[in-house]
Amino acid sequence: MESIGVLMVCPSSTYLEQELSKRFSLYKFWTFSDKTQFVKTHSNSIRAIVGAAAAGADAALIDSLPKLEIVASFSVGLDKVDLIKCKDKGIRVTNTPDVLTDDVADLAIGLILAVLRRLCECDRYVRSGKWKKGDFKLTTKFTGKTVGIIGLGRIGIGIAKRAEAFSCPISYYSRTEKPELKYKYYSNVLDLASNCDILVVACPLTAETHHIINREVIDALGPKGVLINIGRGPHVDEVELVSALLEGRLGGAGLDVFEHEPNVPEELFGLENVVLLPHVGSGTVETRKSMADIVIGNLEAHFLKKPLLTPVV
Repeated sequence: MESIGVLMVCPSSTYLEQELSKRFSLYKFWTFSDKTQFVKTHSNSIRAIVGAAAAGADAALIDSLPKLEIVASFSVGLDKVDLIKCKDKGIRVTNTPDVLTDDVADLAIGLILAVLRRLCECDRYVRSGKWKKGDFKLTTKFTGKTVGIIGLGRIGIGIAKRAEAFSCPISYYSRTEKPELKYKYYSNVLDLASNCDILVVACPLTAETHHIINREVIDALGPKGVLINIGRGPHVDEVELVSALLEGRLGGAGLDVFEHEPNVPEELFGLENVVLLPHVGSGTVETRKSMADIVIGNLEAHFLKKPLLTPVV
């Protein structure tokens, strides 16, 4: 398979790059200054694209590669891949589900604790020497708080199970009710936000879920409520979020993703009730290796004409 051209569209994993280079003819898209010319030169050589959460395969790129057969995404989310275009052209699409569920769910709980117990602020308090001048202020407990989850897929269920260990009542919104689960279902996000202390965004990014967290939802969550986003940045209307935090209309936020990554609104930097992470939900050595292995396994299966490991299209 060394002659098969694989286009990796953005840097994501050194291990993945190394393993792809061993098996295929690997092109690293980000290393070419003139991408238009690169595509013209190599359009008939590239049979696979490897994408990630940051970049994938849009309609223009797909149309420019006539020999493209498969898009393998180094992520569970596929919002950077034009799935309709892939279906129309018979291009296979895969992602990396399951293996990152635990890490992302763990991180969601970590963000909740960090916001409510002001862990980052506590750390700075000790490092600055302020503890010698007096005890840190009281914070807010997590145990027993009502947790609302938008999207009850693999990750959403993982978050719910972890929150249950903190004796938290769980409620959720999803496209359809899941009667096999014991959690309270709300048919719209506004009602969910009005009836929880902590609102966690864990759904896929689609046209329907873009800005699913808007001013109305934020105001329903209220000045004591906390928003946690481990989904995708565009789930949240960031301008409205910043406004609500600055005005005290929202109690706090824990954010692993942002609307215009890696750009983060500077107004958030001085707020102690906000915890900011650089999109590291799946960012452990173990999980990133497992994700890379799935990408490689899907590519090998496709070109050896075997069943795909995690087919989406």
